[in-house]
Amino acid sequence: MAGLVVELKQNEMIIINGAAIRFRTKSRVEITGKAQFLYGKQILLPEDANTPAALIYLAVQTAYIGNFDERIKAIDEAQNLVAQFKSQTKSALAGDILDKIMVLVETQQCYEALKLARRIMQHEAALPEARYRCER
Repeated sequence: MAGLVVELKQNEMIIINGAAIRFRTKSRVEITGKAQFLYGKQILLPEDANTPAALIYLAVQTAYIGNFDERIKAIDEAQNLVAQFKSQTKSALAGDILDKIMVLVETQQCYEALKLARRIMQHEAALPEARYRCER
C-alpha cells in the first residue's frame, strides 16, 4: 500500500489525529493509513491567532485535528467567529467564502475548509483599513 511521504525540516511539527510531533532532525515520514494531519506552515499555533480571520482558521484547524470534544467545541466557535466576521465585512466574496467554509466544516471536509480559511486570512491582510473584530 503506497502512502503519502512528507518531508519535514528540523524543528518542524506535524499533527496526526490530534497528536503533535516535533522533529529534531530533518526527516521523511510516510503516512500509510487514513489520518487527519497538518504539518509545517499549515499549522497555526494558538498564540499566533491574533486576527479574526486567524481565529477562524484556528477553530477550523481544531475541528479538523482535535479530539472529539475539541472538534464539537471548535465547530461552535467557528460558527460564532464566521457570523461575527460576516457581520463586519462588506465584501460579498468574503461572505460567500465564509459560507462555504461552514458548509465544509459541517460536512466534515475541514481540510478543504482550511484552504478557504487561508483565503480569508489573505483577504483580511490585503485590507489593512478594515478593522475586523472578533471575540473569543
